[in-house]
Amino acid sequence: MTAFLLIWSPKKWPWPELPEFARRVRAGEAVADTWGCGFARGILPGDRVFLHRVAAEPRGLFGSGYVTRAPYEVPDAAYKRGYRLCIDFVYDWLADAGEQVVIARDDLRVHPFSVQTWDAQSSGTLIKPIAQGALEKRWAELTGRRPMPAPALAAMQALHEAQLAAPPPAAADPAPGAARDTKPHPAPGTTRRRSPSR
Repeated sequence: MTAFLLIWSPKKWPWPELPEFARRVRAGEAVADTWGCGFARGILPGDRVFLHRVAAEPRGLFGSGYVTRAPYEVPDAAYKRGYRLCIDFVYDWLADAGEQVVIARDDLRVHPFSVQTWDAQSSGTLIKPIAQGALEKRWAELTGRRPMPAPALAAMQALHEAQLAAPPPAAADPAPGAARDTKPHPAPGTTRRRSPSR
């Protein structure tokens, strides 16, 4: 599965409910949330998200979850385009980042974490596979291994069923009377030499 970074700046977006959210998640409750995802439209149900606190200490990663709804448009006059993209997800871990984070920003400066841009300006940044693999391993060491929450499993199953039910894309037939391309095509991985232009 693919992983994405969600950014939280307490200076821009106060989050007074965070301690209560963290308590409920620690108690094993499947807490759902909605988050802006910048311009990222390729996020799918079942994808992984990690929350990163920026702009104020303690900085670093403090939460994780699984997407339950792909990006959708929410009307918002504050944006030039008139809307913002949001995703729904369910937490599998959440710390009260007002007190502490799980992985401090300074700990992300070493390889292989350092290949990733962690201080993104907006949410929805793809986490590179090399950083994601190391992150998942370290995250499990620090927070424990937990199964995917039931709402995320259900969302993934619904997506899978929708994909199976969708008709395959039809091959485009040439227009009536149009000649079919019968020229040999190069084998995959090769290039055809172009004739010099005159």
